[in-house]
Amino acid sequence: MTYGDLLCRVQEEHLTIFGTLLGARGTILLLGPHEPGFWPALCDSPEWQDGAADPVDRWSRRVITGLAGRLGAQAHFPFGAQPAPFLTWAMASDRAWTSPVGMLVQAEAGLMVSYRGALKFDWEIQTPEAPPQPCTGCAEPCITACPVGALQGAQYDVEACRSYVRSDPEQRCLSEGCLVRLACPVGQTYERNAAQSAYHMREFLN
Repeated sequence: MTYGDLLCRVQEEHLTIFGTLLGARGTILLLGPHEPGFWPALCDSPEWQDGAADPVDRWSRRVITGLAGRLGAQAHFPFGAQPAPFLTWAMASDRAWTSPVGMLVQAEAGLMVSYRGALKFDWEIQTPEAPPQPCTGCAEPCITACPVGALQGAQYDVEACRSYVRSDPEQRCLSEGCLVRLACPVGQTYERNAAQSAYHMREFLN
């Protein structure tokens, strides 16, 4: 099965390949939302409709575990009792880098990147050539996008961020998503549903 075949199978489930890692023990495909259809599909799912906690993670586990079974792979997740080292995997992959504000920037999603899981195959998969690092030559609008400069210091000022999101009368970050993430030029063509960003911002405040 080729990379193109796997990409088609994954995208049928409203996911896409956000990066690959090749090693002596096989290939890992990192999976993220395939936009713009991911969020509507998730909202129509039983995990979202049942009203129980963690619908996004439960959907991801069901869908990616199903893919693994059909494709002869092992499923791994960034959540649960024993999460896989997704940050390490992402940085070692061919399509994610550290942005000027410290967050990961991904080749297609920019700062809107979200890893839902991974598929590990016990054989080497020939993958496309890696794209160039997107921050090279960028005007870096992410650096000044945060109204309280929560990402301008040596560390992310979580409390300053939370305080602003709660107090902003226009509720821009809460209703549209993190302004820093939205400022990334790479992510401008990644059609992420605003309701998805709003959901994750509400979860961030809880």
